[in-house]
Amino acid sequence: MERDLTWEHYSDEEKGKVFSFAEEYRQFISECKTERECVDSFTELAKAAGFIDMAEIKKEQKKLEPGDRVYAVNQGKAMALFVVGYAPLEEGMNILGAHIDSPRLDLKQNPLYEDTGLAMLDTHYYGGVKKYQWVTLPLALHGVIVKKDGTKVTVNVGEKPDDPVFGVSDLLIHLAAEQMEKKANKVIDGENLDILIGSIPADKKDEKELKERVKVNILNILKEQYGIEEEDFLSAEIEVVPAGAARDYGFDRSMVMGYGHDDRVCAYPSFEAILQMEKPEHTSVCLLVDKEEIGSVGATGMHSRFFENMAAELMNAMGGYSELGLRRALAASKVLSSDVSAAFDPNYPSVMEKRNAAYFGRGMVFNKYTGSRGKSGSNDANAEYVGELREIMTKHGVFFQTSELGKVDQGGGGTIAYILANYGMQVIDSGVAVLNMHAPWEIISKADLYEAYKGYVAFLKEA
Repeated sequence: MERDLTWEHYSDEEKGKVFSFAEEYRQFISECKTERECVDSFTELAKAAGFIDMAEIKKEQKKLEPGDRVYAVNQGKAMALFVVGYAPLEEGMNILGAHIDSPRLDLKQNPLYEDTGLAMLDTHYYGGVKKYQWVTLPLALHGVIVKKDGTKVTVNVGEKPDDPVFGVSDLLIHLAAEQMEKKANKVIDGENLDILIGSIPADKKDEKELKERVKVNILNILKEQYGIEEEDFLSAEIEVVPAGAARDYGFDRSMVMGYGHDDRVCAYPSFEAILQMEKPEHTSVCLLVDKEEIGSVGATGMHSRFFENMAAELMNAMGGYSELGLRRALAASKVLSSDVSAAFDPNYPSVMEKRNAAYFGRGMVFNKYTGSRGKSGSNDANAEYVGELREIMTKHGVFFQTSELGKVDQGGGGTIAYILANYGMQVIDSGVAVLNMHAPWEIISKADLYEAYKGYVAFLKEA
């Protein structure tokens, strides 16, 4: 079933709202390129909107009432926000779940070395990437370095106009005959994604420094600017990301090109949607997690017990906590697992099945199932839930489309949906169509972003 282009139905006033919302989002993804930066930004905005830290609720043993707003942060890389509803928690929550990590390069624990008068940083790529896309780009360094005494140093270099940038070099075309014969996944080896960071040697002081004077000079700069030693890299988390701001894309400025649309293009409208909740019937939740790109593992990924624990704390603060009550609350909940979909690309039509593909400008996307080759690894939403969501979106005038991730035998992917479904929740994947998914620079439609926001608000109010 072909869906209309949303642009054809917008009034001038509505177009203004689309562009205004997209501009706020563009600024957000330009500034927040790591999980920590997203959590820090959302935390400040949540506090300004009246959300109270769960730690404070526990400490003061405060009793929560309908309309109360609570947030909890998980190790600085994930968070959950709740707006308490009138209905008992046992009747379920309406949950928007998204992830805030994105494919990138990470510095290794012993990253700094010198080779032939060049100072380099060794990396390990994170998530599913086409490695050849990460060469000859201006790159920035974002993250934290924690010293032995616990002092945390924030690193953000490469974003300001007068900042230096960094990059991975590539073989010149004149000498690339053998390289050009390789398969795409072998053109650039993972161990060759090292970052060039300097070439000036330190002043010669003694013979020990003679062989690695460029490295010494870099260490001197790091000591002067950040107060860190080489050993401090052992307890650092430095992410290498594309340098520069997200940009309007196209003559008509209908799109946004930026790093990390997957999945901040869903996380941002999810957060903005929960800010709109006042005193909902069912408790509203915005859940923003880490590590989705590598399997949702670890203490900050969806496989952790963080959300379950915070739901227990919420129930306790609402009065009448019980293990059975918590299980009932989780099982009765409804979820939009908000993650991106593959947009149809006219340059590569052969991998998509046109009747079941997502298109730019046709609204938010629902994926009844994801997975790969026979729905392997997928959550598959039931028909009753899909029918309920259709009714909600239609009632609120939300443009939406349905999609699957490419042709049946072409490939596939997964999200956090199946993990939440393990509790017995009603779950479906929903989000925004993306071109260049997992590339350093991805593209989305402003109209689809806005419709996702509208859809998330409608879901929290009506589900």
